[in-house]
Amino acid sequence: MPWGILEDHHLERVPGTIILADQSDVPEEYRNISRDLLKHGTGRYSHIILAPQPTDSPNDPLNWPTWRKDLILMIVGLSAGVVGAYGPMLSPGFVEIAAALGITVNTLSQATAWIILMIGISLFIFNPLAKKIGRRPVYVLSSIIMLSGSIWGALAKDYNSFLGSRIWSGFGMAPYEVLVQCTIADIYYVHQRATRIAVWNMFLLCGISGGALIAGYIIEDQGWQWTLIWCAIIFGILLPLVVLLVPETAYRRNSYEQQLSAQGATGRDAKSVTSEKKDVSSEQEERTKVETVETGAVTEQKESYLRSLRLWDGIYTETPLWKIFLRPMVVFFYPAVLWGFLLYGITLSWIVVFSVVNAVIFTAPPYNFSVSETGLISLSPFILTFIGEMVSGPLNDWVCLYLAKKNHGIYEPEFRLPPIIISFLVGVAGFFGFGATVHFQTHWTGPVLCFGLANMSLALSNASVFGYIIDSHKELSEEAFVAINARNLLTFGLTYFVNDWLARDGVLKVFNVLGGVFVAVNALTIPLWIFGKRLRSFIARNKALYQFMHED
Repeated sequence: MPWGILEDHHLERVPGTIILADQSDVPEEYRNISRDLLKHGTGRYSHIILAPQPTDSPNDPLNWPTWRKDLILMIVGLSAGVVGAYGPMLSPGFVEIAAALGITVNTLSQATAWIILMIGISLFIFNPLAKKIGRRPVYVLSSIIMLSGSIWGALAKDYNSFLGSRIWSGFGMAPYEVLVQCTIADIYYVHQRATRIAVWNMFLLCGISGGALIAGYIIEDQGWQWTLIWCAIIFGILLPLVVLLVPETAYRRNSYEQQLSAQGATGRDAKSVTSEKKDVSSEQEERTKVETVETGAVTEQKESYLRSLRLWDGIYTETPLWKIFLRPMVVFFYPAVLWGFLLYGITLSWIVVFSVVNAVIFTAPPYNFSVSETGLISLSPFILTFIGEMVSGPLNDWVCLYLAKKNHGIYEPEFRLPPIIISFLVGVAGFFGFGATVHFQTHWTGPVLCFGLANMSLALSNASVFGYIIDSHKELSEEAFVAINARNLLTFGLTYFVNDWLARDGVLKVFNVLGGVFVAVNALTIPLWIFGKRLRSFIARNKALYQFMHED
């Protein structure tokens, strides 16, 4: 292998390695099925073979009209945006809120730490439940928790009550951090997902970065309780929308081979069936008036709107709940996932530190910012993160294609890693620069710009981190995402004591330590580049591990 990647000598084709010259537009899972039997899109997507292949049922979420799918995404995306804002939105007013509750700023920052801890714990509760009983009951429960937690927090008269409301709300935030991407996979074809994932990321971006910006003015003009009142109002609107317009998106779908077998067709000898097959498109779905659809020997009636409102419709996997619960813990120790946890998790945890300490730093001399001005600091990460998100995806894809071309048409997931160099350099400037500019009391533009650069570093690395994990362990991407988000446990530990650390050692030393750890975890990319292919092969050859990690 070129460029230092060690070749594997145990498997003819290591999972994740792709020979581009052998590729066609037929998805790998359908290679044994006659092309004529596969359903295509229409219009400008008529050349695309749909993946996953939908059933003929009108109740299959893949067959729903596009407007209905996008409405679902809009509702859960908006909910995710508010959830993203919920944690850091109070940060501009930490000094004022701490005084109102009669506590120190460090004690108040611990309330944010408890939110983060509860998100990390509840991930391992809600993810198995969503896979077992479906997404809808989890979404509804989460929205109820967020509504009640917002009301509770707004009415809290002392710190203990306020802390209780934050812990309760943190428990309900996790589903909107993980399940939205599962819902996107449930209802959209592969060729439709990238745009929708970008939309979801934009909701989160606006929530996380924009929440503090808006909250600064609310705290200054209306009081800090009104930030939670506004959250309660928004969730009071979103909850009925979730109940009425977000049906269950999980679906019991047989493999396409089983569907064809039920119709008496095989992959190679049933071309006569093709004349009965219809291309699937959103336009056709919207026009269809068929109330029942013949799927082999089974006729499934289109369910009514009232029936779609039910919260329970049985279970969606026969895999035991304990096994679903354990899989993210097992996949956590896959080298690619562990690397992703360290790189993404530590970078994001360090960025959370900014939201905890900004009010202390910028409301004191020499900056003397007001609460609203402290909130405006979030404009820097908002703009630079947006730029980073726009650049990272196309840049990462270009690097992959360039290296694959140089590698005689053979693609390796490790080709996702080189852009880490850019995010590394930007992050070094952000973390070390923030500590230095605050310590030496430069103009406020210095630390504000470095705050944005640290956030931009995360945006630039996301395409490499998640692209590498998905390409290496495609079938376990959901479990890997849960495992990586266990970084909330790490973030909890840091935010719990960071203000005391800051007061004791000073901002320069604190951010030099954070920057040093950032450098160390980025350096782990080098051994992953060298040994990554052999590690993928080793995991693929472990039969016991494969059986445990895949559906029963």
